[in-house]
Amino acid sequence: MPSPAPTTPNIDDIHTAAARIAEMVVRTPLIESPYLNDAVGGRLLIKAEPLQRTGSFKFRGAFNAISQSYENKRRKGVVAFSSGNHAQGVAAAAQLHDIPAVIVMPEDAPALKVANTRDYGAEVVLYDRIKQDREAIAASIADERCLSLIKPYDDSRIIAGQGTLGLEIAEQIDTPPDQVLCPCGGGGLISGTAIAIKDAFPEADVYAVEPEEFDDTARSLRQGVRQEIYPTASSICDSLMPPTPGILTFAVNLHLLAGGLVVSDDQVREAMRQAFLRLKLVVEPGGAVALAAALSGVVKCYDRTTVVVCSGGNVDPIMFSAILNAS
Repeated sequence: MPSPAPTTPNIDDIHTAAARIAEMVVRTPLIESPYLNDAVGGRLLIKAEPLQRTGSFKFRGAFNAISQSYENKRRKGVVAFSSGNHAQGVAAAAQLHDIPAVIVMPEDAPALKVANTRDYGAEVVLYDRIKQDREAIAASIADERCLSLIKPYDDSRIIAGQGTLGLEIAEQIDTPPDQVLCPCGGGGLISGTAIAIKDAFPEADVYAVEPEEFDDTARSLRQGVRQEIYPTASSICDSLMPPTPGILTFAVNLHLLAGGLVVSDDQVREAMRQAFLRLKLVVEPGGAVALAAALSGVVKCYDRTTVVVCSGGNVDPIMFSAILNAS
């Protein structure tokens, strides 16, 4: 009998996920800086997910998904494909469940993320992102070893887990936000966050933020159908490079998002500097795009309450030092 078609999660799924992962995740703070408030002319609240377990929001969805894997497959382990943060999230969640994990990662993934993934006990399989198909490699490994495939974003369990970040924002904020800005790659974080935010604050605008050249969600929202990135696209935001929005995630985002915003690598670098200088927060490039949109004026923040998600802090030390010293 064929498996039922996957469905998008709802707010009840996110609440269930929150209860399931509560003892394992860090309830990251919602912080602000008077300096940054003055800079944008409004109130800027930053969800500090670099302080999450594994240094990224990805642990939320990974732990939720692995916790729900069928028991007969879970005993044999999991496989995932990722450039880094999902890799670490799955590896850490698998370690906590005492099951093996195999992670398919690009050869040019940041060395820090590869090393961290191995430190969580995972087997890392490297591939050439130009010549090889990571999904095909992971699917082949899953079949050969009878492993459960944990996709990085196009999975209702992943979306629900990431949505717990939105629940926390709704519980932590002391006034209804005018807008919420969130980094967007494949769309798992922004779709789950949007479900939670729009349930709590129906009038709030939720925006996906992407780096230039990897603006497939912004273009997809304008066109009403999924768009792909161009083959020559490049960015320092290594965690936001999926080739196209997910099927499930885009279905949610098309319905709930106010739009997509796009920032340059230079704007991202400045946001990383400001996060460190004003908030003492280490944010990786992909995790800083939403803050970049607020600080650069890509979105109007004047006289508004804006929530910004800083989604991860797994940045190469040499890159981070160079960005700070270039100011």
